[in-house]
Amino acid sequence: MRTSQSEAAPVETSTGATPTHWPWVLLGSVSVLFHLGLIFYGLTPALVSRPLHMALIVPWVLVFTARTRGQRISGLVLSVLAVAACAWIALNQQALADQYGFIDTPWQMAMGALLIVVVLEAARRAIGWPLPLVTLVALAYGAFGQYIPGEFGHPGLPMASFVGSLTIAESGLWGELTAVSVGVVAIFVIFGAVLNAGEAGKGFMNLAGAVAGRLTGGGAKVSVISSALMGSISGSASANVASTGAITIPSMARLGYPRSLAAAVEAVASSGGQIMPPLMGAGAFVMVELTGTPYTSIMAAALLPAGLYFAAVWLGINAFATRHDLRPVAAEDRPAGRDVAMTALFFALPFAVLLERIFHAGNTPQYAASVAIFVGVALLFLNARLEVSGRAFLARLSEAVVIAGRQIATIGSIILCASLVIGVLAITGLGVKVTSGILGLSGGELWPALLLTALACLILGMEVPTTAAYVICVSVAGPALTELGLPLLTAHLFVFWFALLSTITPPVCGAVFIAAGMADENWLKVAAKAMALGVGLYVIPLAMVAHPALLALGDDPLRAVATSLAVLVGLGALSYGLIGRFHPMLRALLVLVGAGVIAAPY
Repeated sequence: MRTSQSEAAPVETSTGATPTHWPWVLLGSVSVLFHLGLIFYGLTPALVSRPLHMALIVPWVLVFTARTRGQRISGLVLSVLAVAACAWIALNQQALADQYGFIDTPWQMAMGALLIVVVLEAARRAIGWPLPLVTLVALAYGAFGQYIPGEFGHPGLPMASFVGSLTIAESGLWGELTAVSVGVVAIFVIFGAVLNAGEAGKGFMNLAGAVAGRLTGGGAKVSVISSALMGSISGSASANVASTGAITIPSMARLGYPRSLAAAVEAVASSGGQIMPPLMGAGAFVMVELTGTPYTSIMAAALLPAGLYFAAVWLGINAFATRHDLRPVAAEDRPAGRDVAMTALFFALPFAVLLERIFHAGNTPQYAASVAIFVGVALLFLNARLEVSGRAFLARLSEAVVIAGRQIATIGSIILCASLVIGVLAITGLGVKVTSGILGLSGGELWPALLLTALACLILGMEVPTTAAYVICVSVAGPALTELGLPLLTAHLFVFWFALLSTITPPVCGAVFIAAGMADENWLKVAAKAMALGVGLYVIPLAMVAHPALLALGDDPLRAVATSLAVLVGLGALSYGLIGRFHPMLRALLVLVGAGVIAAPY
């Protein structure tokens, strides 16, 4: 059974409506301190840090989210066994390193099988069946692939070597993908949890209201700005919809916006936050790890495409204004300038410290984020009126560590499950065969390979947080794209963007489902409007490939800006053609003109 974050066990919110149980506050604190400690302590053996990371994950996914007594009991049993197995690996890491991934006792085989079962069940409870089913197919291929004829078979693997490589060596469960979860994703999840527990969310809303509230479609544009800011730090479009949507969707409904449009705006804006620098939902820093590209280069490359995405959403809202009376926010409902300035401090200070540590001090993104976390924790002493309260600090800190522990566990359980898939790809050579398959189906041509990759991203990204979906997709499809001549960073950005497809694209569109539920509207109506508003998500990655200058802001800024303006004209024509209230012939002409402008060489 899939359990959404909103259906999890009681967690204290900023309103203080539901008390947090102290054991989860304690476990969350241990998880936060462990992951921060790894950053400040220095090098830790992989077979110590990564198994302990899993040990801190499983209770959250298997017990905290349990909704029935049976789930709670089974989750508790599996958690105890998994924690014991992970602790045993950490304590015996030196001896296991000398085994080179070969299991030599029945006890180790039983332990390896247990870890695989626990990881599959944790991922199933976190996000449902899609990813565990893919993993089961991969495991079955590893075990029985020798019986498959032709080039997609493999010579066969001894079970002791197959299971050992996945569970007791620095591959499979404890490979580089898990290292990203431990050292990058977890830190930025903590950063986002600390900001969310304080007044940063109110600061985002106030800033958005001051900037866009007075404009036509002001309610929707406030949602776009605030949700984009929150989405940049949350790492999950669905989680962002659930948090900011509780404010933005009702406010748009009160202004008379159609409920389907209100929900679509929130889903599209929350999804776009994942591609917006400087954090990109931690995706930018994961990309640093996977590509070896400097963070500054990634941020420079990602900036203009992200700006184009939100400009297209902005134009789409204006196009919807030709169909509906999209009123601005009433003057009395807009925040005062003093309130904007005071609440903006709650996100501006941690962000300033983060960027200063990266650009001026030259620290790694993980270290910089850790320092920024301490600044965010200090700000938890203050409310929006800058009043100090020790009791409120403890409540906010408790909320932050519970949110952080739960979100680290959700994303970590997905990454651990995906690590099994990537482990099988490496052990069996299937990854090379998938690359060859993409190259073969595409006829060795780049554009057909891009479309196949987009389809793979849509399928693999279903119900998976953006960063995890990106890592899975790029492991499968990235090598084929680079082999066809696509630059490494372009290939990663292309896959990263298309890993977002499933947030607003049926049949599984998590952000749309949640937004539609909050608006009490048919999800298909919401999805239709979201896809029209978010047309940039489908088109801009293709423009990155067709116009490399779009990613060259750091090297050739004038040409990059000129290219982005040309693409913006095409996006504007597409938006008005898809949405505007015009004669059908004129709308079709606008779509054709928009597509032509984007595709034309310049």
